Formats: sequence, C-alpha cells, structure tokens
Amino acid sequence: METQQQIDYHRIAEAIDFLKTHFREQPSLEAAAAHVHLSPYHFQRMFSDWAGVSPKQFLQYLSAEHAKDMLRHGNATLSDTAFETGLSGTGRLHDLFVKVEGMTPGEYKNGGASLQINYSFAESPFGTLLVASTHKGICYMAFADDGQEAAFRELQSLFPNARFMQLTDSIQQNALFIFGQDWRKLGTIKLHLKGTPFQIKVWETLLKVPPGALSTYAGLATAAGHPGASRAVGTAVGSNPVAYLIPCHRVIRATGETGQYHWGALRKSAIIGWESARHTQS
Repeated sequence: METQQQIDYHRIAEAIDFLKTHFREQPSLEAAAAHVHLSPYHFQRMFSDWAGVSPKQFLQYLSAEHAKDMLRHGNATLSDTAFETGLSGTGRLHDLFVKVEGMTPGEYKNGGASLQINYSFAESPFGTLLVASTHKGICYMAFADDGQEAAFRELQSLFPNARFMQLTDSIQQNALFIFGQDWRKLGTIKLHLKGTPFQIKVWETLLKVPPGALSTYAGLATAAGHPGASRAVGTAVGSNPVAYLIPCHRVIRATGETGQYHWGALRKSAIIGWESARHTQS
C-alpha cells in the first residue's frame, strides 16, 4: 500500500507533467488542480508543502526556457561561477563527498565475492528507494518502482557473489539525510563504486554539479578531461548506480531539453524543479 507521501508525489508528478506539456499556454491554478482532481485550495497547499514554492513559481523552474537561461548565463557549467547563483555554502553538497572510491580490480572482476552489502528501503519525495552500502560507503541506490523484490534482484545482478543483509546502517542513514535538508546532520558521504576508471571519473565529476545548477553532456565531458567524448560520457551517466546522490539528473541536452533519465524523464523534471525551487531560495 502506498504511503501518503508516495500518493502526494504521484499527484505532483502528474501535475508537473501537465504543466510541462501545456507550459506555453501558462495554465491556471484551477486547470492544474482539476487535472489531478483536487480543489485549487488543496492543490496549492499540497504543491507548496512538497516543493516549497507555489505552482506558479515552480512552473518557471521546469520550463525549457529556464534551462536555456541557466545555460546562457553559465550556471549550467561546472565552473565555480555556479556558486554565484545564491546557493548557500551548506548547499555545496559535492563538498560532502570527500571520498569516492572505486572497487579494486579483484572486487570488480569477481562480482563482489568479498563484499558484505547491507541494504534497506526508504521513502523519498520521489518514491521508494533501495539503498545499499559496503563498509566503505554507498554502493547502490535506485528507485524501487517495480517493487522491493525486483529492486533487490537488480542489486544482486550487479554483485552476484556478494553477501547481502537487509539492514539499515549509519552509512545509509547519513546519505538519506540529503532529502531532509537538515545539513547539520550531514557528515561525510562516502561512495564505494563499481565501474571502469572512466565511469568513476565521470561520476566523480557529476558530484561537482551543485544543486540548482545543470550541465550539458559536452560540458561534463570537458570537465572530466575528455572533451569531445560526449557520447561516451552520456553512456557513463546512464550507467550511474547511485540515484540522486550522484546527480545524473542535473545533466541536460544543449538545447535545454531535460532528456531521458534511467528512472523516468518525469521524475527527472520533478527533481530538477524541486532542487531549483529550494536552492534558489536558500
């Protein structure tokens, strides 16, 4: 059975899809509320509680014009100028990821035979998550859209020889504080990743894109030290094993279109808008 938070997310996601589709018509509050079968009053209140801003304000963050504006003014690059957008120092989440460690060749080759992996399920503003960790850090996080059993099978397929235990540990709890935005509780978030050296480099570069900012695939390729390798970088971004914490949702097309996302284009738009709304006000 879905939680109230999940029900609210699905309603807001449906509203976001409606606003995106009809953006150029600038739909009214009444029209958006009617689309998700709520009164304007309840829709306004639910949306504001979820996003921290009104539906009207949120609309501008989701528009292609907003993304293009960020690109034109440099906020979509990986340079330090991205921090001049009003983001607070505590919003520099990539600073918290001080250690990104790739698995050893042996761990990579043998499917994690020497690894003990703890995993648990948790709720986020964007749906149920499966989060998994080794003793070194978070190794996997994904949205469990097809149910917990299917999500666990996907995790097992990445580490077929590892030992698994359903256990919520401090590494997982610390990482999940990111959704609550209680920065005082955030310690150092460590990642223990299974990937090629090229993938690890791309994922590490992704961590430097701050909340509320965006990058293009070409910009990410340049920042990773591989200019001209946009296609390969795109493949590495699509192979990201840690949803949200490694912010592949912050990479968009050069045209300003949000593009695809492993966990759904609609969810990508919702996350971009949620981050933009909250961090622009921080």
